Amino acid sequence: MALSKEEREQFLAEPHIAALSVSAGGEPWVITGTGSRKHRLIETQGEFTLMAERLEPTVRYVTVDGPVSRIEDGTDEHLVEMTKRYLPPDKVDAYLEFARREHFPMVAIWLKPQHWLSADLGSI
Repeated sequence: MALSKEEREQFLAEPHIAALSVSAGGEPWVITGTGSRKHRLIETQGEFTLMAERLEPTVRYVTVDGPVSRIEDGTDEHLVEMTKRYLPPDKVDAYLEFARREHFPMVAIWLKPQHWLSADLGSI
């Protein structure tokens, strides 16, 4: 069964294992290491797909794909925003310290959504 737009937005507002964030302009973005394999492949292809899913209480997912709208140097603000979105508050500072030491420099890559697909497959 397809999710409604409201269900999709509610689902995406929940924490998931995915490097997905939606800005006020509606463009999902990811951060990754500068020159990483992921960075090089996305830059070469000029498009990518993101998927966020959960397994409980039901199998539910949202995917989005489209062309890259821009690539910029990643900033500490990007890292902080992403970290605070996906980690519990008591884990944020330790992860930020680790990520600043191990994952910089980074790039931020924005996606111009072209296709959305979402579903709730029920309990499996």
